[in-house]
Formats: sequence, structure tokens, C-alpha cells
Amino acid sequence: MFDACLRPLIDPPLNRLGQYLAGTGLKANSVTLAGFAIGMAAAVAIATGYTLVGFFLIAVNRFADGLDGALARATAKTDLGGYLDITLDFFFYSAIPLAFALQDPASNALAAVALLASFYANGSAFLAFAIMAEKNKLTTDAQGAKSLYYIGGLAEGTETIALFLLMALMPDWFPVLAYGFAAVCFLSAGARVLIGVRALRQTGR
Repeated sequence: MFDACLRPLIDPPLNRLGQYLAGTGLKANSVTLAGFAIGMAAAVAIATGYTLVGFFLIAVNRFADGLDGALARATAKTDLGGYLDITLDFFFYSAIPLAFALQDPASNALAAVALLASFYANGSAFLAFAIMAEKNKLTTDAQGAKSLYYIGGLAEGTETIALFLLMALMPDWFPVLAYGFAAVCFLSAGARVLIGVRALRQTGR
């Protein structure tokens, strides 16, 4: 919901940094892979009870996720880069709830399952439409320059990262936060399905 609003604030400094780092020869895919490794380290830290370390590593992971896009824009966007970016993001998004479930199965496992199910629903609506949008040559830049058609929703990257950071700061509140955000994600998935249906009906195919 807030991604499009934050883009005008976040993109300019990231783009300047991306242009500078591109001049050093740093590759966008290298940043993507490094960020993913940091994200997995965050999950390990949370699973073993070091939630404040996890908080810091989640923040670094998200910075890397923004920086790789800026690097790609400063050099050349590739299908491989876009594929790695979205795929590893989904791996990261699933790893954090799993980490909390592993940290305290008795308290967190069911809430983590609910949250992961909502992510699955949201991701399915998001990615399935992207395939159909590509087939029908539909484009948008409402969420910034993306490698695929990005339908906005109530629960997007900004909200999800804010949730993960809050969970890392207040791990005892994980079940409440997870159930609450799962409800938002299911609503977001439903809205994305409706938006996708309307958009595809307009193509007449």
C-alpha cells in the first residue's frame, strides 16, 4: 500500500548510489545474492533466539534489495536479474516466519502457518497475473520500474518489512502480529484477484 508513496523518496538517493557503484564494476546480481545470504542469516539468527541481530540483518537485506535495482537501472536490466530478485525475495519472505516457528514451535508454529498461507495466496495472485499481463503486453510503472507487471495491494513490501522488523523487536508478540497481518494479506490477495480479473476482461481475451 505504501510502496508507491515511498518510491519518490527512496529511489533518488538509491539511484545516485547505484550509479556510483556501477562505476566500480559492482554487479546487480552480486548484490542480490549477497542480500539473500544476509536474509538467510537473519532467519538463522531469529531461529536461534538472536532476534535483535535478526532485526539488523533484515534491514541490511532490504537495503540490498533496493540497491540491486538501482544498480540494474544504472547499467542494464536483465531477465536473469529480475528473476533472481523476485525469486529470492519470496524465499526470504518465507524464511522469516519459519524462523519464528522454529524459535518457539509451541507458541508460534500455527501463527506462522497462517502467515505463510496468506503469503502463498498473495504471491499466487501476484505472479499469475504477471504471466497473463506479459502475454497481453500490459505494463505499469505505478510501483516503480519492475521486471514484471506489479499489482499493488494492501500488503506489499513496505508493510511486510515493517512487520518483520516489529516481530524481531517484539518476538513475544509474533502470534498476534502474524495473525493480524495474515488477515490483511488475505484481503490483499482477494483485491488483487479482482483487479486482475477486471484487467484481463478488458483485454477481451
